[in-house]
Amino acid sequence: MPLLITNGRILTATDDYSADVFCAGETITRIEKGIDPKSCPPGTEVIDASGKYVFPGFIDPHVHVYLPFMGTYAKDDWESASRAALLGGTTTLIEMICPGKSDEPMAAFETWLGKAQGKSACDFTFHMGVTRFDDLAEKQFRDIVKRGIRSFKVFLAYKGALGVDDRELYHTLKLAKELGVVVTAHCENETLVAERQSELLAAGKTAPEFHEPSRPVQVEADGVHHLMTFAELTGAEVYVVHTSCDEAVREAASAVLRGVKAHIEVVLPHLVVDHSYTQKPGFEGAKFVMSPPLRDKGQLPKMWDHLARRTVATVATDHAPFDFESQKTMGKDAFTKIPNGIPSVENRVDLLYTHGVTTGKIDLHTFVDAASTQAARIFGLKGKGSIAVGADADIVIYDPTYRGKISAPGKSHHHMATDYSAFEGWELKGRSDTVTVRGKVMVRGGKFAGGGGDAHGRLVPRV
Repeated sequence: MPLLITNGRILTATDDYSADVFCAGETITRIEKGIDPKSCPPGTEVIDASGKYVFPGFIDPHVHVYLPFMGTYAKDDWESASRAALLGGTTTLIEMICPGKSDEPMAAFETWLGKAQGKSACDFTFHMGVTRFDDLAEKQFRDIVKRGIRSFKVFLAYKGALGVDDRELYHTLKLAKELGVVVTAHCENETLVAERQSELLAAGKTAPEFHEPSRPVQVEADGVHHLMTFAELTGAEVYVVHTSCDEAVREAASAVLRGVKAHIEVVLPHLVVDHSYTQKPGFEGAKFVMSPPLRDKGQLPKMWDHLARRTVATVATDHAPFDFESQKTMGKDAFTKIPNGIPSVENRVDLLYTHGVTTGKIDLHTFVDAASTQAARIFGLKGKGSIAVGADADIVIYDPTYRGKISAPGKSHHHMATDYSAFEGWELKGRSDTVTVRGKVMVRGGKFAGGGGDAHGRLVPRV
C-alpha cells in the first residue's frame, strides 16, 4: 500500500527540514513540501506527523538473537527480538554468528540464517564469526562473502572457546583485506582475563561485582592496541565493538591518526549504567554482568564526549538476552559462570534520545548518525540509514512529547523474551510512534501492528 507522511520534521545525519514523504514499492519516491494526497494513487495511507520527527529507520549493528553461550541459549528468537526492535524504532539488525571452533562456518551460517528467515519482522544481516582459520574454513568464508555477508567477527577473548590466536587473527585480516570485508572485533587480552579470574576465585571473590576487576580497562585497551597493530600491518578495515572506556577508545583513535581504517562502537549500557549496578544487594548485580564490563561512573561522561565528537561512530546494544532466574543464577557460586549480556534491543533508541539528546550531550544529527547512518555506511547496507528518494522506506515517526516508563516484561517497553529489564522503572522522554519497514507500517501508536508471526523482514543486500 502506498504511504504518504505529511507535516513532519525530517532529520538525518546532516539535514533538518520540513517536508512530506511519499513511499511506494518499498522505497521513498518523493520528498516535497505540500504533497497533495489527491495526487497520490488510490488507497494511499496518509499519516500526519505534525509535531513529530521523521527519522530514517534505526540500525543496531551488534546483536545476538540465536546464541549458544556459557552452557545455555539466549532467550529471544527472531520473532520476539525483531518485534522488540521495531517497537524501539530499530528496523534493521546485524546479528553475530558465533560458531564453535569445531563447527563448519557454512553450516553455522545456514543455521543462523534459518533462524531469521521467515521469522523476522524487521530486516537483518550478519557478521560471520571466525573462531578458527584453516584451509577448509577459509574456503567457506569466501563462499559466505559471496552470499552477501561482508563482515567478519573475531573474539580476542574467551580463551579456549570462541577466541582466535594471533596466527588466526593475522590470516583473517589478510583475507578480509583481499575481499573488502570489515572485521569486527571483541578486544580484550584473553590471557590476562583468564589469570585474573583464577586469582579472584581462589581468593573467594565470587560475586558479580568481581567481574569488572577480572577484566579491567587496561585489559581492554591492550586488546584494542593488539588489533590495531595487526590491522596496520595487513591494511584491513576493522571495527571495535562495545568499547567501554576512554583508554580503549584512545587506542583506536590513535591508530586512526596513523592511517589505520578503524571504526569505534559503544553500546548503550556503557553510556547509561556503571559498575555500581553490579554491586546491588544479593545477586541482583548479575543482571548487569556483560563483557567488557560496566565501568567506573567516571567513564560515562568520557564516552558521551567521544560520541559527541564523533570519535565513536556507532551506538549498538550487544543485545544478549538471558533470564535472571533460570540463567544468570548459573553463576551464583562464581561470577565466571554468569551468562554475559544486558537485554536492550528494545530500549536503545529511546534511552539514547532520553539521556543523550534531551540532556544536550549529543545533538539530533549525531543521534541519527550514530544510531542509523554510520552502521549503514560502514557495513554496506544498501538503501538504509537515510531519508532520500530511492532509499528503502524504513521510517521512524518519533514523538518527542511522549512521557512514560520502562516496565516489567510483557508490559510497556519490554517485549524481549527475558524475565527482567535492566532498566525497570526508567523514565522515557520520547518514543517511536510509527515505524515502517520498506513502506509497511509495523508499529502504529507505539504498538506492534505487524500481526502475529509477521515475517516481513528480509536479508539486506550489501555492497
